[in-house]
Amino acid sequence: MAVCCVAAKEGHTHLWGKFHHIGVGRMATLARRRLFPFGRQREENEELREELTALQNALWACRDVAGRWSEFRRSVTVAIAVSSLLAGFVLGVYRDRLVHAFADVAQVTGLSTPIRDIDAATEAYQKGKYAVALDLARPLAEAGDVRGQSLLGLLYYRGRGTPQDPSEAAKWFMRAANQNDAAAQFYLGVMWGEGVGVPQDFERAAKWYRRAADLGDAQAQYNLGLAYAKGEGVPQDNVAAHMWLNLAAAHFLPTEAARRTAAVNSRDAVASKMTPEQLAEAQKRAHDWHQRR
Repeated sequence: MAVCCVAAKEGHTHLWGKFHHIGVGRMATLARRRLFPFGRQREENEELREELTALQNALWACRDVAGRWSEFRRSVTVAIAVSSLLAGFVLGVYRDRLVHAFADVAQVTGLSTPIRDIDAATEAYQKGKYAVALDLARPLAEAGDVRGQSLLGLLYYRGRGTPQDPSEAAKWFMRAANQNDAAAQFYLGVMWGEGVGVPQDFERAAKWYRRAADLGDAQAQYNLGLAYAKGEGVPQDNVAAHMWLNLAAAHFLPTEAARRTAAVNSRDAVASKMTPEQLAEAQKRAHDWHQRR
């Protein structure tokens, strides 16, 4: 079966042998027994139970290996579908055991979406249901979901649904930031800049602002522009300051009018100290940044 291709790819040939032995051929045999029952029902039921247990164990054995080979997801889907169709002929008393085994493999390979998804957690946060958002975000974050990690960090950072815990916030922001989550990178910049949960370090703050700014985060672009204007964590540079403040003004949403106004005013204040050549260079850099996106 295709599931076993994952095991074979890892070099686990013993899984191939085991799973091939109780694979499609076995499932077809089980189906025939259901459709064409013969005598000795009790003995055959015992044998059926043993074979189903072996199949379930093989699926569990493949779970961790399959999780490391996302490129086989499509093949895994087909294999699970075929096996499920064949399993449908088996006595109903064993159906739940197989369903749980198949579902576990599907979730590990990323083929199924958790019931408690991040959209529900985000919606709960936006509605002020912070305890619900915390309950939904935590298992997602612990499973490696980047948006779940970012949201969990925010809940700890602001003390929503849980006591405020900057150290815990920094931990989850860091995990999300290392997966290129711009919001988490921005908040790490804020925490380093203000010395919240971590020692104050303007250079590290600027580093995280830069990473989020490069991903298009308007607030990070604004803070990075201010850092260049003040020479805070980076060399003072009016051209770079104007560039990032200009980008921030362009990227703030219509609903963020106050922030956009602040970015425009800061940009214009920097522009008043620049030569025409410097302004042209700053505008060129902003244009080039958009071209690279």
